[in-house]
Amino acid sequence: MAKASSVNIDFSRTLESASSQFRGLNAKEPGQWPVLPKLAAWLAAAAAAVGLGWFLIISGATEELERVRLEEPQLKVAYESALKQAVNLSELRKQKLQVQEYVTQLEKQLPGKSEIDALLSDINQAGLGRGLQFELFRPGQIEVKDFYAELPIAIRVSGRYHDIGSFAADVANLSRIVTLHNLGISPNPAKDATGSLMMEATARTYRYLDQTEIAEQRAATAKPGAKK
Repeated sequence: MAKASSVNIDFSRTLESASSQFRGLNAKEPGQWPVLPKLAAWLAAAAAAVGLGWFLIISGATEELERVRLEEPQLKVAYESALKQAVNLSELRKQKLQVQEYVTQLEKQLPGKSEIDALLSDINQAGLGRGLQFELFRPGQIEVKDFYAELPIAIRVSGRYHDIGSFAADVANLSRIVTLHNLGISPNPAKDATGSLMMEATARTYRYLDQTEIAEQRAATAKPGAKK
């Protein structure tokens, strides 16, 4: 029992001695504090720094994790799309070649500047070959696009119904591209007795631009205030 009492007395003295070091501390002179208060202040500052750093790291990591989670569905869609393209790459290349060949064929069907007169003659001959009478055949103003030009032609022909239909088919089957727009058929007021009809339409033919015209068109488009 005496030994236990001695231990209790020593512990109490030690606790009292440690407590006494925290009494009467001058907050303005921490350098003069005893060892225990200095050590406690240092541990508290270290713990605060570690806690603040940990909070900032965890907070930043949480925001980054949330951002990545939001991006995950989009990345999955992009990955699936890229995977499909990779799997079908050879097929897509074949389709690209087919499209290029088709575009080349269409370009060959577009007359050049020097061929327009011959094409107009072909349209006229197609009508005359079907026994139609041209009441009007008037080429309009050329409309220049990015890589090609359109030439509208106002036409009015008279003749029998089947001949008019055959003429429209002949125009569609010309070696060069010609389309009919705003087509209208009505009785021919001058020849009602014979059952003659009159067709009015706008035929549009297209020609490709040469390199000089393409350069001029691009330069005109690039100018400030140019129409797009």
